[in-house]
Amino acid sequence: MFFKGIIMKKKRLVAVIMTIFVIIMTVSVNTINIRAAELTDLQAYQAVFNAKYYAKNNPDVVMTYGTDANTLLVHYMNYGILEGRSASAEFNATAYRNRYSDLNALYGDNWVEYCRHYAQYGKKEGRNAKPDPAAMMAATVVPQKNADLNGYRLLGSYSTKYDYKVARATNVSLASARINGTVVKPGELFSYSNTILPRTAANGYVVAPVYINKKVGSGVGGGICQVSSTLYACMLTVGLPATERHPHSLPVHYLPEGMDATISGTTLDLKFINIYDKPLMITSSADTGLLTVSLWIKE
Repeated sequence: MFFKGIIMKKKRLVAVIMTIFVIIMTVSVNTINIRAAELTDLQAYQAVFNAKYYAKNNPDVVMTYGTDANTLLVHYMNYGILEGRSASAEFNATAYRNRYSDLNALYGDNWVEYCRHYAQYGKKEGRNAKPDPAAMMAATVVPQKNADLNGYRLLGSYSTKYDYKVARATNVSLASARINGTVVKPGELFSYSNTILPRTAANGYVVAPVYINKKVGSGVGGGICQVSSTLYACMLTVGLPATERHPHSLPVHYLPEGMDATISGTTLDLKFINIYDKPLMITSSADTGLLTVSLWIKE
């Protein structure tokens, strides 16, 4: 009886172990099936992306990259989603992240996961991933950097006029605020395009007239070239050479010919290197129709 009891206990133990094993294997198989059913990164991007919508709402991208659907998708994957651009009328990753704290806590800065979640689960759950106009409007408020001029000497200034009552003025003010107070160290390269951030609605820029292939069109960020042009005019005034500068395809109304500097996407920029052995500071102000850009040098 003693040995029979031991044998029964062993059988029960084996049965328990086998049950646990079966449960583990079942969970593992289900997990594998779930993972196998998940969208790949490319499929996740494709699921939320609408090339026609993207082209229509991002003329700056079209101007540089064209209208090929695959090329636009690559731009969205590499740049657009990081810039807060909307993939379609139904999906903006930034808005989706901001609306749902559980997703933000789960995915953080892993942007493709927001695409994957919405495509596989969020849409069915009735979650809202549409662009958030209120958040985009809030982004237009840019803190003005305080330019500490103590110890700096003015090299020169240049002013141009603009209509402060039209939408274009928003972009002029934004770009002006973003370069104001910038300090460029000796030998350092300054990029205007990088300093004012990508021209997207998420960064506060609005649709305004732009030059496209020698014609006047509309695009997000129209007006930022007046700030770059005024900066370039100031550079000419003080004798600071540009390492990159491009003229507009049409004359501008706010500067004489040869003093303008156009900006386009990531291909056309205004750049200079601080040729002095002391730091340079850029100040810029846009106030009720008068834009003034100045260059200062550390004493």
